[in-house]
Amino acid sequence: MKLFPRTLSLRLAVMFALVSALLLGSIGFYLYQSLQREIAWRDDQALLGRLERMQALINDSVSVEQLRNRPKLYENMLGNRDNLLWIVDDTGQVLIEINPVSMRLPTLPAAAQAQLGDGDSSVPVRLAWQHVMQGGRGLTLIAGKLLSEREQMLAAYRLKLWLALSVGALLAFVLGGWVSRRGLQPVRRLAQRAAAIDVQHLHLRLDEFNELSELQVLSHALNQMLARLEGGFAQLSRFSEDLAHEMRTPLSNLMGHTQQSLRHSRSIEDYQNLLVSNQEEYERLARMIDSMLFLARTEQPQASVQDELINLHELVEQLCEYFEGVAQERDVTLINQAHGELRADPALIRRALANLVANALRYGSPAAEVIIRSVVREAGVEVSVHNQGPPIAAEHLPRLFERFYRCDPSRNQPDDSGGLGLAIVHSIMQLHGGRVTVDSRSSGTSFRLEFPAQNPRVV
Repeated sequence: MKLFPRTLSLRLAVMFALVSALLLGSIGFYLYQSLQREIAWRDDQALLGRLERMQALINDSVSVEQLRNRPKLYENMLGNRDNLLWIVDDTGQVLIEINPVSMRLPTLPAAAQAQLGDGDSSVPVRLAWQHVMQGGRGLTLIAGKLLSEREQMLAAYRLKLWLALSVGALLAFVLGGWVSRRGLQPVRRLAQRAAAIDVQHLHLRLDEFNELSELQVLSHALNQMLARLEGGFAQLSRFSEDLAHEMRTPLSNLMGHTQQSLRHSRSIEDYQNLLVSNQEEYERLARMIDSMLFLARTEQPQASVQDELINLHELVEQLCEYFEGVAQERDVTLINQAHGELRADPALIRRALANLVANALRYGSPAAEVIIRSVVREAGVEVSVHNQGPPIAAEHLPRLFERFYRCDPSRNQPDDSGGLGLAIVHSIMQLHGGRVTVDSRSSGTSFRLEFPAQNPRVV
């Protein structure tokens, strides 16, 4: 069970009511304590004043007996509702007593100066006493005030404070709910506007909410998300079109050759040639499907790499031996200048470098060199594949790593990767936390695999 409700406006109203109750309660507690201290101080001052008046009456009178004969003097001064008065001599005899509640005489320590304290009886009372001399004998003056009236007044004040606190908290809850609902109207409009954006309207943005600083960050994040979705959806649409185009070409070839062969009787040699041609198209389709499955696996969130310590020189040497036949056919020399060790997935790095070497052999100039080298930098390690040949136009460079993208579709070859080779390299580098870049000039084209420092280990 959650402490706060699920509705944001109701949650804000509850928090506003809690804060208001805490604030009002603190103010009420402070006012109550201030009033209690003020009343207690005034009562104490009144008791001390009564002691002074009684002492003045005693000094002005010939004897205490005279005061006893004239009780109206002090009865009118003290009243008879909640006030107490005792005058006691040294022998403990009560000479004068005003005690409307019949409270027993309190036992108090002797004090030459006026003292204040609480009574020790069951009746709440505040006392002030002082020892004085009159006519050669000692007298103890005791003035008291019953606290029942004060307690009743404070209890009524406490009740009013609780009522005010409850009403204030309720009003804070109601007003907080109203304010929060009105304050959250832009959020609801933002949600409605975002909900209205569908696949056909991914180009729409939420820029009108940038005027509110509280929603500026949220609208900016939503706009970025929409931009990513629009880009991803456009890329998916292009991928579907490119996939249909790439699949249609070999299928059309297979269907055309087969239909043409079935129209007339052919010799065994013609059928064999047809099967060889079909085999090439099947292999092309198989490579394409394998590449697409590999890209799909690498894009899964749970995709991971098996890091091992790779000797770059040995790995590149194996690739040079593998491509030696193709290089000789095209009169290209493979030069291995890689060195050091790299911690990465050997199979994935081998596939990425193989795609780059195959790409260099396919599009590089004949009778030239393909150089594979590694360079250690502060930011990590860089493995590059450089081939000599005509430079790639600048408008093609940003799209080279897109799926099925070719600079010149008319130059398709039977053994190419179907436009997925560089996309596979890009996905492999993303899995390793690195990136792949390309630089093409008149001196040649270089593809660089850049591994971050925390990933590789280079010696």
